[in-house]
Amino acid sequence: MTDIALNTDKLLFEIIDHTALITINNPPANTWNDESLKALKSLIQSLNKDNNIYSLVITGQGEKFFSAGADLNLFADGDKNNAQEMAQIFGEAFETLSQFRGVSIAAINGFAMGGGLECALACDIRIAETQAKMALPEATVGLLPCAGGTQNLPWLVGEGWAKRMILCGERVDADKALSIGLIEEVVATGKALQTALDLATKVAKQSPSSVTACKKLIQAGRSNPMLQALPVERDYFVDLFDTEDQSEGVNAFLEKRKPLWKNK
Repeated sequence: MTDIALNTDKLLFEIIDHTALITINNPPANTWNDESLKALKSLIQSLNKDNNIYSLVITGQGEKFFSAGADLNLFADGDKNNAQEMAQIFGEAFETLSQFRGVSIAAINGFAMGGGLECALACDIRIAETQAKMALPEATVGLLPCAGGTQNLPWLVGEGWAKRMILCGERVDADKALSIGLIEEVVATGKALQTALDLATKVAKQSPSSVTACKKLIQAGRSNPMLQALPVERDYFVDLFDTEDQSEGVNAFLEKRKPLWKNK
């Protein structure tokens, strides 16, 4: 199932082997709006049903912005009902991204601000180019991060740096982001996308059934006590024996050949 139609031109989409490449395409700053957010949610839901897709990479069009977040014109009229609707749309889009069945990688090719950084925070792995700048500056304009920022950021960087970025409006460059655990790798300008795609090829060498189970367990650590999660880990291990990938993986190793994954 690779024929997925997007009902927007604000996202670009292509499939490269087992990887879905999504490009935020709303110049000049690749801002998000209701159209692109709904399209992102729908796209990921479709990708979850495609057994040939093991990973996704999301990046920004152009050389300056990954994404500057929300278009503030959406909130200029002070309409509370509109604010509630947009908060819901933002939240649902990035929560769907966070729950993507496979591995999601953000290739941060420039500024990732506000909802742009929240998009990256919803991914499993973040790779940033050396010139990238990251911030959650919503309080500077009388707002707050409402698409997971206040929850995902402290999980990655700790409470202190989360408060510096959210409460003090501090922005960080790629080197600082790496040192505090906000991103996993810094690369040269223009190299984030290819680095992310190369990492995605490593995902394709793993059993996709195993990756899905492992991702659920890792993310459960945010909300569940370890003693509660440990028996679930064992249950998931046994459940893999209901999949074709488990038998294929073990036998391919014993037969000294590459496994042919089916994601089933």
